Amino acid sequence: MIKVSITGVCGKMGRSILSTLLNDNDIELVGATELKGHELIGTDVGSLVGSTLGVSIADSIEGAAAKSDIIVDFTSPASSISNAKFAADNSKSMVIGTTGFDKDQEEELRSLAEGFPCVISPNMSIGVNVLFEVSKKIAALLGNDFDVEIVEAHHRNKVDAPSGTALKLGRSVAEGLGIDFEKYSRFERHGAIGKRKPDEIGIQTVRGGDVVGDHTVMFLGQGERIEFTHRAHSRENFSKGVLRAVKWLPGKSPGIYSMKEVLGIL
Repeated sequence: MIKVSITGVCGKMGRSILSTLLNDNDIELVGATELKGHELIGTDVGSLVGSTLGVSIADSIEGAAAKSDIIVDFTSPASSISNAKFAADNSKSMVIGTTGFDKDQEEELRSLAEGFPCVISPNMSIGVNVLFEVSKKIAALLGNDFDVEIVEAHHRNKVDAPSGTALKLGRSVAEGLGIDFEKYSRFERHGAIGKRKPDEIGIQTVRGGDVVGDHTVMFLGQGERIEFTHRAHSRENFSKGVLRAVKWLPGKSPGIYSMKEVLGIL
């Protein structure tokens, strides 16, 4: 039995993850957290899915994850770093789906994960992780003869842009092309910007309504184009990926892993 705690359990992803993990007989939920001051702190986490589980929602990782093997974290960059420090100090594993880390936070997280096994991915969806690999391979095959544009759309409440998934898609394309993503990525166009630069990887953001997550990678050539689109119709597909990561992690060595390792996409 794998003992799991979920951080940010009252959010949309937290609830979806909770529901998915509870339906698996190999998982035991032993803790859950939410931000200090949340109205559900101290209540049974089962109330989120219409049941009673005997596990109270806590406002600190120390209480919620003391008995856990794995911490599932979909919160904010600062909270994820704090939870990673706890994991490193207490020999816990983690599955992290938080996005919006800056470079310093990424480095800190990578350093902390030297002390515990951690799966990190901006998107746990099986389909999206296949798209990462497809985009890299198609970019390598097409080379500089095709321009690459990535368009992502999410609900109005998403706080970071572009999405972590869009950034990962851009880095996958850059890897396929053998170029530096940081140098050639373009996130905004407005006014008299001149011609499109060679090797430019454009990433555009749309926000509105209740869009769960849409991502399109376009390879635009002369007289033809290739498009790959992934549309998430619910958060359940992300939660299923989380479950696979949780069940894959036990026994792994310390360090950062991606969903590519989890899914065996090599």
